[in-house]
Amino acid sequence: MPIWNRIRDEVERATRAAHSAIDEGKLRLDLMRARQTADRAAQRLGYAVFKARKDGGEIAPDVYNRHASELASSQAEIARLETLLKEAAARRSPSTPGQEPPAEPAAAEPAPAPPEEHAAGA
Repeated sequence: MPIWNRIRDEVERATRAAHSAIDEGKLRLDLMRARQTADRAAQRLGYAVFKARKDGGEIAPDVYNRHASELASSQAEIARLETLLKEAAARRSPSTPGQEPPAEPAAAEPAPAPPEEHAAGA
């Protein structure tokens, strides 16, 4: 029964595509959360610097290191998730051999130069 084999193959393909889309959605959500974490870390660092300067001093090195470390680890997580997302997008739409990826649209012709002003009295 070749029709049933074909139907089964299509259902399996659709299932793989759905799982891939769900995984990519999870990556996008994780990326959004990592960006929010980095924003909060940057805010805390900024507030700590502001408060220390307002009080007439400098931020304590341990406080700075704690906030900077949190921000750096958040940035590393963002970079990791962006890489995973790019890889997922590449798997989703592989280009066939000999086919170029879609190019950016060609720029329109340059705008004509503004009209030259005629000399007065000419």
